[in-house]
Amino acid sequence: MQRFVGNAARLRFALPDPCLRPYVTTVYRTDISCPPHTPWLEDRLLPEWANLRFLAGAKAQSVIGGGEPQPSLAFAVTGPTSRAIRFRMGSGHSWGIGLLPLGWARLFPAAAASAYADCSLDGSADPLFAAFVPLAEALAAGNGDYSRELALIGAHLAQVLAASPPLDPAQEGAILALNAALVDPDVVAVADLAERLGITVRSVERLSARAFGFPPKLLLRRQRFLRSLSRFMLDPSLKWHGTIDSHYHDQSHFVRDFRRFRGMSPSAYARAPKPLLMAAAKARAEIAGEAVQGLHPPAG
Repeated sequence: MQRFVGNAARLRFALPDPCLRPYVTTVYRTDISCPPHTPWLEDRLLPEWANLRFLAGAKAQSVIGGGEPQPSLAFAVTGPTSRAIRFRMGSGHSWGIGLLPLGWARLFPAAAASAYADCSLDGSADPLFAAFVPLAEALAAGNGDYSRELALIGAHLAQVLAASPPLDPAQEGAILALNAALVDPDVVAVADLAERLGITVRSVERLSARAFGFPPKLLLRRQRFLRSLSRFMLDPSLKWHGTIDSHYHDQSHFVRDFRRFRGMSPSAYARAPKPLLMAAAKARAEIAGEAVQGLHPPAG
């Protein structure tokens, strides 16, 4: 599926092969064509699970949270995020692979997701991600053919997965159960998570840090915020009063979370241009059923 944003951008999302779906949300490509005298197309990406991103000759900059964007790397690994990512990209294309928490635990068992939370780093410089360096090099040397490169990514993911030791079934089941609970709008407290999984609150906290990157209380807040924002993104005509999650106590509660996770007020967000985000939400929802990666249900 692709979406055109004026004459500047094209976004395409693809579901991975069924064997990869417990680990990967979508594979996505962004093509940017900037008009003369306009070096960047800029937007603010939402908090999400971990992503592997590959620039293919394009120039880009990004920063998580506040501050000025810094040059993006040819192969960038972004851990789970709880803050908006200010992102700008010039003419060219990039690829991304969205990982589910189970994908992080299976593909990178040597590191807790919390060690990479709210940060982006050079994937080619960290031994943890060495298995994806050949993919980064192949995409950089490619001619940009969409179908060929999508197939290349799928084949490489399958190869890396096959070489990764399987998780202990109990651990895998616990990660899937926690992921399912986090996308369930009826689960509102850490005690609910513990009851759903049949483990202690402390065990939930350890599992959450290991595979999800953040404490469970923060994740529940993030999920509530993402549910509200995704409704607005898919239908801005609803206005905020029609999209706010029912578990918010009042509008001021929602505004506080909005500032925490988005870095601005709801009114400022509504006025701001969103050349990539809104189109990506619609395209992603058509392919994957959810407008944002953080609400993607686990498979398996």
